[in-house]
Amino acid sequence: MGLEKGVKIGLAAALIICLADMPYGYYQLVRFLAMIAFAYFAYSNYEKGNNSLVFLYGGLALLFQPLLKISLGREIWAVVDVIVGIGLLVSVFKPLDKNQVS
Repeated sequence: MGLEKGVKIGLAAALIICLADMPYGYYQLVRFLAMIAFAYFAYSNYEKGNNSLVFLYGGLALLFQPLLKISLGREIWAVVDVIVGIGLLVSVFKPLDKNQVS
């Protein structure tokens, strides 16, 4: 398994765990790690010339960044976490860009 696939699976698991009642520090850690991972995915897709995924991952990096928090409320963040987590898992098994090999 490639590093990118491992990061996507780990991040998806961390986002799903956010549905549980965890200490506040856990949510901060997940946001920070998600920002780093999504920024890396955006850069990686930029190098491949896949601009649609650059914007997707760049937007997710901005959404999850912990510095200027986007206050969506716990319920909406739970929905976002599940959707993004499922999206990450789907992208592991069915790559979104034409240059990536499964």
